[in-house]
Amino acid sequence: MKTQVCIIGAGPSGLLLAQLLHRAGVDTVVLEKHSPEHVLGRIRAGVLETGFCDLMREGGVGDRMDAEGQVHHGFDIAYRDERHHIDLAGLTGGDTVMVYGQTEIQRDLFAARDAMAGVTITEAQDVQLHDIVGDAPYVTYSKGDEDFRIDCDFIAGCDGYHGVSRKSIPEDRLVTYEKVYPVGWLGVLSETPPVSQELIYANHDRGFALCSMRSDQVSRYYIDVPVDTPVDQWSDERFWEELKSRLPKDAASSLVTGPSIEKSIAPLRSFVCDTLNHGRLFLAGDAGHIVPPTGAKGLNSAASDIYFLSRGLIEYYKSDSENGLKNYPAKALARVWKAERFSWWMTLMLHRLPENDGGFSQRMRDAELDYVLNSKAALTSLAENYVGLPFE
Repeated sequence: MKTQVCIIGAGPSGLLLAQLLHRAGVDTVVLEKHSPEHVLGRIRAGVLETGFCDLMREGGVGDRMDAEGQVHHGFDIAYRDERHHIDLAGLTGGDTVMVYGQTEIQRDLFAARDAMAGVTITEAQDVQLHDIVGDAPYVTYSKGDEDFRIDCDFIAGCDGYHGVSRKSIPEDRLVTYEKVYPVGWLGVLSETPPVSQELIYANHDRGFALCSMRSDQVSRYYIDVPVDTPVDQWSDERFWEELKSRLPKDAASSLVTGPSIEKSIAPLRSFVCDTLNHGRLFLAGDAGHIVPPTGAKGLNSAASDIYFLSRGLIEYYKSDSENGLKNYPAKALARVWKAERFSWWMTLMLHRLPENDGGFSQRMRDAELDYVLNSKAALTSLAENYVGLPFE
């Protein structure tokens, strides 16, 4: 099999890239090691920046998002039993975010891929990348008892933090940075109405909490716990009681509880691979960087990668110019590092991380929150980053 761009990974990054390239006349093959059901079963981000929404529309897959997604003009920060509203639209001149679950994005992208008869190979095992520094890279994989080969011009590694793409770059060429946090987010998905029409980020003496939603009848709640905590230690009843204890009284009293339909603990990590390009291989999304979920930058940072990478590839095939591809790492990383900074800052400000400094760090967090919540300049900076910095 031969194609122009072989995309490793059929998550939102890979399929959105395939969609944008297809509409520009660039041929792609998408390889995914899991089944479609497994990919659709991932419960992840749902707060979308304007830039991500615009890319979905550009790719022709934004209709259901626009019809069913919830536009949010702000969010709340709960601190010392008070809710402080962050007016995103007012502080940024009208910018907003949209709540639309990643599972729904994934459904839309799979449907669009099928509609254009795009080649998507799922349950591909033993994927290996070859000759990525030459002019004729290729990818091999197995499915069932057969081995296959895909010849291509370029490889886009959109296969996540644990995927094969980044691992295919020689270790002596990789430049990476990482910070691992001592807490994780215990998340519960429930078929209950959201406690608030806007997200609530809570800083409490007992720890961090987040109230979010997937729809008017499906809610997503989080509390932070030690990262090595077994999830089976948390019954639904224990989770709801702990969540209530971390929320302001008005929110706790109106919280509707119910059986969880999904429960998991996600570790918090900041990670950047500064080597987003090696030969004919380009990394995008979680393959190149990870952020803590505080601030909702993971999926949105992946979208900015896809923005720059799709334009570089389209320019190559339309104008026979490699400038966009050569500039891709610098442009993508400039925005990635700003998203990393914001996620790191939000995480430190809203969590009470265990540190042996006599309480100094916590007093600094309290001072930071007091300043941010009472300074229009600081609130404007927070809002500007939350709604998403421009791609260009």
